[in-house]
Amino acid sequence: MADVGEVINGYKLRSLLQTGQTSQVFEVVEIKSNRHFAMKLLLPEAAEKGDQRKGLFNEAEIGVKLSHPNVIRIVKVSRSQTTPHFIMEFFPSGSLRLRLQAKDFTFLKEHARKIFKGAATGLAYMNASGFVHRDVKPDNILVNSIGDTKMIDFAISRRIATGFAKWFHRRGRPQGTPSFMSPEQIRDEVIDGRADIYSYACTLFELTTGRPPFRGSSQSDLLGRHFTEKPAPPSAYNADLTDEFSAFVLKMLAKKRSDRHANFHEVLIDLRKVKQIFKSVKEEQTED
Repeated sequence: MADVGEVINGYKLRSLLQTGQTSQVFEVVEIKSNRHFAMKLLLPEAAEKGDQRKGLFNEAEIGVKLSHPNVIRIVKVSRSQTTPHFIMEFFPSGSLRLRLQAKDFTFLKEHARKIFKGAATGLAYMNASGFVHRDVKPDNILVNSIGDTKMIDFAISRRIATGFAKWFHRRGRPQGTPSFMSPEQIRDEVIDGRADIYSYACTLFELTTGRPPFRGSSQSDLLGRHFTEKPAPPSAYNADLTDEFSAFVLKMLAKKRSDRHANFHEVLIDLRKVKQIFKSVKEEQTED
């Protein structure tokens, strides 16, 4: 396991930002330029496993291709046998999951529109660039103290299949986070940006109510509810939410992808039409 003060490939580890099951994220300083970045580094036991390396490099290769204010920028990749890692821009912030865990609902309410718009804009760009994120959830959206957002974690992201690629898709084991997966992702069908729209809706649901739209007694029960259970409107769990916002979220939670918005550009248009998210927050509508 790497330690603060260590130097890896010309970068000095300055502080540990996050430890996951297979990786660590550090704030680092590039020694030759003195610039600050973040480094995602596989743990030693994960560095020996082909599937973990593949996930890290998949994330890096997709991230290098993306350049947008609402998507984390990946700038360099190292395929070292012992310390595989990538370097990304340093965005001093925590995830929306941390805000939820801290029950920081005042912050979420105050910055809701900016956060929702930022995440949707980043995903619109990502989908338009030919990629589906496949793991949209509060854990994978960074937000700073003024509500600026960046999408992170492209480990299971994929290029959107077009043409002949659609015909050669073989169903396998579904990947994703059970509370946020669309029905078509659970079935491991060929998916497009509408799967991210469903996951985005689950995210908005939890950010505004403190709970995901579906709960189950087991993972298979939970996954089944994405197919069978009609979601309650978010306003059923938070009376301060407006009916128009609830209707906006429910449309994105449609079981059939053809009943959702066609893309995130449509989502952003509809979000603008929602005059108020919370009844208690009077919003000033600004022109873009």
